[in-house]
Amino acid sequence: MANLLSKSLRSGLAYALVKIGRVRLEEESLSPKSFSSPTIFYANHTSHLDFLLIWTLLPLRGQLHPVAAKDYWQVFPRSAPARFFHAYLVDRGGRGRRNQVKGMSQVLAAGDSILIFPEGTRGDGRTLGRFHRGLYFLAKQNPDVPVVPIRLRNLARILPKGQHVPSLHRATVAFLPPLVLRSTDSPASFLLRARSLLTN
Repeated sequence: MANLLSKSLRSGLAYALVKIGRVRLEEESLSPKSFSSPTIFYANHTSHLDFLLIWTLLPLRGQLHPVAAKDYWQVFPRSAPARFFHAYLVDRGGRGRRNQVKGMSQVLAAGDSILIFPEGTRGDGRTLGRFHRGLYFLAKQNPDVPVVPIRLRNLARILPKGQHVPSLHRATVAFLPPLVLRSTDSPASFLLRARSLLTN
């Protein structure tokens, strides 16, 4: 029953986002079907549609866990979609970061995938915010797990922060080749490269 509901929801979201919302894959994008779990995905964050679009396109079903702010998503009624989409809830502001990275690593070790929005909050869609270091530490603790950038464009125009009714605008998504953590990388250098891939 749960799988049937997930499949129906996926189909409905795909139609709404791709057909009505005019969302398209960029030409340079890899096929979403080319990825398997475990994978660390990360993306820029400007809209509540960001995760829904990624969830719709990736064939991972219940294996994809979006990292989300506990103070926002554990409160009813937002807690219901957080449970349905298997969100991994974390404290904001870096509190308990070591345990949170350890917990996400356990998710990866179990064969599932993690989706991180390294900015930590939704932006305005015009500029990319500063990346928090959790992405670096997660990649460092899981060197055999690919780190895949996902570049989203114009979703903030379809459903911007504070708006509840979508508008019709063209938007694109690109699944990019995995980012390799180099042995010489510091947190700053790795995050600089990670961030630059989403701004090109």
